[in-house]
Amino acid sequence: MGLRFQQLKKLWLLYLFLLFFAFFMFAISINLYVASIQTADSELRHPKPPPKRRSLWPHKSIVAHYIGKGDIFGNMTADDYNINQFKPVPGEGADGRPVVVPPRDRFRMQRFFRLNSFNLLASDRIPLNRTLKDYRTPECRDKKYDSGLPSTSVIIVFHNEAWSVLLRTITSVINRSPRHLLKEIILVDDASERSYLKRQLESYIRVLTVPTRIYRMKKRSGLVPARLLGAEHARGDVLTFLDAHCECSRGWLEPLLARIKEARNVVICPVIDIISDDNFSYTKTFENHWGGFNWQLSFRWFSSERKRQTTEITAKDSTAPIATPGMAGGLFAIDRNYFYEMGSYDSNMRVWGGENVEMSFRIWQCGGRVEISPCSHVGHVFRSSTPYTFPGGMSEVLTDNLARAATVWMDDWQYFVMLYTSGLSLSVKDKVNVTERVALREKLQCKSFAWYLENIWPEHFFPAPDRFFGKIIWLDGETECAQAYSKHMKNLPGRALSREWQRAFEEIESKSEEFMSLIDLERDKCLRPLKEVAPRSSLQPVTVGDCTSHAQTMDMFVITPKGQIMTNDNICLAYRPPKQGVIKLLKNRNATTSNVMLTQCAGDASQLWNYDMDTQQISHRDTKLCLTLKAATNARLQKQEKVVLCMQCDFKDITQKWGFIPLPWRL
Repeated sequence: MGLRFQQLKKLWLLYLFLLFFAFFMFAISINLYVASIQTADSELRHPKPPPKRRSLWPHKSIVAHYIGKGDIFGNMTADDYNINQFKPVPGEGADGRPVVVPPRDRFRMQRFFRLNSFNLLASDRIPLNRTLKDYRTPECRDKKYDSGLPSTSVIIVFHNEAWSVLLRTITSVINRSPRHLLKEIILVDDASERSYLKRQLESYIRVLTVPTRIYRMKKRSGLVPARLLGAEHARGDVLTFLDAHCECSRGWLEPLLARIKEARNVVICPVIDIISDDNFSYTKTFENHWGGFNWQLSFRWFSSERKRQTTEITAKDSTAPIATPGMAGGLFAIDRNYFYEMGSYDSNMRVWGGENVEMSFRIWQCGGRVEISPCSHVGHVFRSSTPYTFPGGMSEVLTDNLARAATVWMDDWQYFVMLYTSGLSLSVKDKVNVTERVALREKLQCKSFAWYLENIWPEHFFPAPDRFFGKIIWLDGETECAQAYSKHMKNLPGRALSREWQRAFEEIESKSEEFMSLIDLERDKCLRPLKEVAPRSSLQPVTVGDCTSHAQTMDMFVITPKGQIMTNDNICLAYRPPKQGVIKLLKNRNATTSNVMLTQCAGDASQLWNYDMDTQQISHRDTKLCLTLKAATNARLQKQEKVVLCMQCDFKDITQKWGFIPLPWRL
């Protein structure tokens, strides 16, 4: 009896121990989970400060509705993507502050992110009429506008847009636009599938204080056909196009309409601020920026100073619009009649992509202007991927659209785009029928693309007849191409002229076929960035590598007559003095500190170079130091790598010999 009792006692004690141990481990796991949530929550509540404003734009690509091919279903069900979970929390996101989703909803937040490629749960917590700060400068706030401004129709195209984001766009338009200027809001549904965008949306807009109408595309057609449908039904004097994921800030509309009243041939864009796709915070961007296009005709923001080219206002007026060679295309205003006089959109462009390129070239070349108003701020949700399908395939549609724009408007430069854009080729040009658009150009008596580059975008980094375009090759003295190049340059008459870039261009061009036929793309070594990633926003050291064409890695260069060595995306070769100073470097032939970088073009003395055809040396104009190929140790990777530095010139040094191999860019 006693023995049994003792055994049962031990068993109970073992059972209690195991139960306690299980509870103890469960408690530890709970604590670890809560700690991780609190850490993440703390990071969200106290986010790192955003980068300086100047780093936001030089590499930022403006995107509208479609960015690529996405997966709208994944593991989501029909109930998931048709449900409207809009549950606003009073004060959430007020004044553009970030939204913190509670820890209990983090899993759902990540799951529903894929529906729209932004934090849907964060958006659904923000009231439709959330407050925003006044992002205008003091000068813009004080500016007075004449009475009698034209009225506008605001056209918003959407496809499967989130309820809260679409309705917040509409609400911001209504709340922050003078009622007498806002004629109507036109919504164009590009064949959405979400159930809440049907009758529920129609019922909602009936009670709005501004006349709002919906037009629906019968099938998914894309941005251009949808906007043309909206413009067809517009009754305002001005057409104002917005994306469906925007927020207009205070005073956004008046500067746009006032500029069109001054000059009806102006296409005017607001300053596009950033709404985070992660927490929906609103970040103001700096006003003095403008847009252009890279070699692949992708839109890019640039931040160098430009003249405020208006005839009515002096260039010193900080409220005056800034002329921009290119427009992002998602947000702009245009006189309704002028829109049609200038050919509206190319109706044969499909879905999205290239229409902003085409309109930018067409407006400028045909007598109009494209400008950005620093007094108008509109926020836009930027996404890194798209949740939507791309009818016809993104690559095929985009290349066809770009081919249409280039063929009609770029003259000789169309061949450059065809040759050096992935997915494009000269054969694509034959696939597109642009007869109507060419006839429009002739009817409007439009200027040439050369005129556009020279007068509208003189800072451009494209090839030109008076520039060199091609590879910068290291003349190691061993390859057939290097030997032929050095021999030709050394035998040139007139050494006094050997340091003029224009003379170098002429001599290179005269032997271009020979140099190109002799180059060994695998064996010869050409100048390129040290890293494969294109250095659009930061300094990047340079090295040498094989000479095959890598347009995206920037190993092709344009050299201007004044001595700028440029590449794609407005990147220039620049001298950057190391910390030890120039004097020490001049004396130190073993220096390995990078002092030659690829960085944003600025046109200052640090980016001006000379070339001596006699010695084949590239020298920095100010310091008189020469480009030198050196072996350096990468401390982080623990390996030797070749870097290009500026060092004291020595005409006998083989590591300072450089040549130029031209590449074709026009027929």
